[in-house]
Amino acid sequence: MVDVVSSEAGIPRPDHPLEQSSGAKWFLPAFGVLVLAGLVYVGYALSQDLAIAKTVPWILLGIALLIALGFEFVNGFHDTANAVATVIYTRSLPAEFAVMWSGVFNFLGVLTSSGAVAFGILSLLPVELILQVGSSSGFAMVFALLVAAILWNLGTWFLGLPASSSHTMVGSIIGVGLANQFMAPAGSATSGVEWGQASNVGMSLLVSPLVGFFVAALLLYVMKLLVRNPALYQAPKGNTPPPWWIRALLIFTCTGVSFAHGSNDGQKGMGLIMLILIGVVPTAYALNRTPDVNYLDAYKAASVSVEQALGKYIKPGITVADAKAAVQEAVRSKSWNDQTTVALQTYIHNTTAGLQPYATVDKVPTDLVSNARNDIYLIGEALKLIDKKKLLPMQDADLKAVTDYHKAVDNATKFIPLWVKIAVALALGLGTMVGWKRIVVTVGEKIGKSHLTYGQGAAAELVAMITIGMADRLGLPVSTTHVLSSGVAGTMAANGSGLQWATVRNLLLAWVLTLPCSIALAFALFVIFRQVF
Repeated sequence: MVDVVSSEAGIPRPDHPLEQSSGAKWFLPAFGVLVLAGLVYVGYALSQDLAIAKTVPWILLGIALLIALGFEFVNGFHDTANAVATVIYTRSLPAEFAVMWSGVFNFLGVLTSSGAVAFGILSLLPVELILQVGSSSGFAMVFALLVAAILWNLGTWFLGLPASSSHTMVGSIIGVGLANQFMAPAGSATSGVEWGQASNVGMSLLVSPLVGFFVAALLLYVMKLLVRNPALYQAPKGNTPPPWWIRALLIFTCTGVSFAHGSNDGQKGMGLIMLILIGVVPTAYALNRTPDVNYLDAYKAASVSVEQALGKYIKPGITVADAKAAVQEAVRSKSWNDQTTVALQTYIHNTTAGLQPYATVDKVPTDLVSNARNDIYLIGEALKLIDKKKLLPMQDADLKAVTDYHKAVDNATKFIPLWVKIAVALALGLGTMVGWKRIVVTVGEKIGKSHLTYGQGAAAELVAMITIGMADRLGLPVSTTHVLSSGVAGTMAANGSGLQWATVRNLLLAWVLTLPCSIALAFALFVIFRQVF
C-alpha cells in the first residue's frame, strides 16, 4: 500500500503536520552512514566469533539471519512509529526529525536491554526443541516461527490492520509447539507447549491494552483537575509549536516510549537470532565466551552446592539406571518422584565433572561445548520444578542453593552479543523509515473524531512508556501498537471527543485474530518444513 496523508479529522491538507519539512537535508545521508557503520561492525564482530568454529554453514546461517532481521524490519512497520505520532500531530517536532529522534532512542533501548524478554519468549518453546535446535526439527522450528510471523505481519500491514508483532510471535511459538506434539510418534517424550509460561505471556498481551485505555483516560481526568491550563487541552493552532513546557513534556514521553519499545520489542528478534546461532554454529555460541574470568568457577561452585542440597532429600536404596533420561522425563511430564532426586543429583555431578578440568569457557574443547550447554540448560529446567513448581519441598537454605544455580545457568546460557543488538536496532530503524507514515496517520487521525490535543498525547504516551518499561523489567512482552493506540482511544473517550469505530473495530479484529491465525500458520509451516529439513 502507498503511504497516504489523510485530511480527515478536520485537518486542512496545506497545514498537515506530515507536510512540514524539518529542513534537515542531512537526515538521510546521516542515517545511511549510521547503517553502513553498523553493518561493518556487525560483519566484523560476527567474523571474529566464527573464527573459533570448525565449520560454518554460511548459506543456512545467512538465510536464517536475514529472515530473523526481516521480522524486526517488519516489526518497525507496526510498532516503532507509534512513538512519534503525538509529537508530530501536536507540532512538537517536525516529522522527519521526530522519526530520527525516535530511532536514536530505539537504538539505545535495544543496546541497554536486559535480555529477559528475549529468553522469556524462548521459554515458551518445547524444551526438547531447544535442546535439539541444531537438528532438522530445530531448523524447522526456527524457520516456521520466523516465516509465520513475517507473513502475518506483512498481510495485516497490507490490509491496514494494526496488528501486534508480540501477539504474532507468541502465536507462532504456540503453533510450533502444538505441531511438534502432533507429529511426535505415539508414546514418545515430547513436552509440547509450555502452557504455564504461555498463560503469563498471553495475559500480559491481553491486559496491557486495557491498562493503556483506562489508565490513560484516568490520567487525562487527573490532569484536567490539577493542571488548569486550557492550552493543554486544545488542538494545535496552525503550524505554531506548543508552549515550551508542553513541548518538553511531549518530547520526553516520545523519547520514553521509543526507548521502552526498543528495550522490549527488540528483544524478540534477539532471542530468535540467538536460537539460530546456537543451532547453526554451536561451538561459537552455545556457551557465553565473554563473561568475567570467575564465571566458570562460580558455576562449578553453584553446582556443588545444589548437588549437596539435593543429597539431603535422597531416600536410601533408590537407584537410577539412566540419570539424564529420568531428568528429561521429569521435565517433560512436570512431575517428581524419589528417582528424580537421585537422577538430578547424579546428572549435576557428571556435568560438573566434565567441566572440572577447564578454568574458563575458552579452554573447553569445541566438541564438548554444545553438549555442555544442553546439559546445563536441562538441569536448569529440572530445578524450576523445585523452586517454581514446589514439587520437592526444601528448606530455605537449600532453596537458595537452587536459586544461585539458576543465576549461574543464566550467565552460561542466556547472553546476547553486542553485534546482535546492533543488527536488531538497525533492522527496527530501517522498518520505521519505510512504513512510519501509515501508522502515524492511524494513531494521529483515525482513532478519535477530533484532533489529538497536547494533553491527550502526553497522557497516552506517558502510560505507554511506563507500561512497556515495567513489562521489560518483568521479562514480559507487550504490544507497543496496542498499548499506545488504546491509550489514545482512552483519552478520546475521556475527553468526550468520540471514537472512529471503524478503526476501533479493526484494532479489536487484529487483537482477536492474530493469535489463532499465527498459530495456524506456524503449525502448517512446521509440518511442511519438517519434510524439507
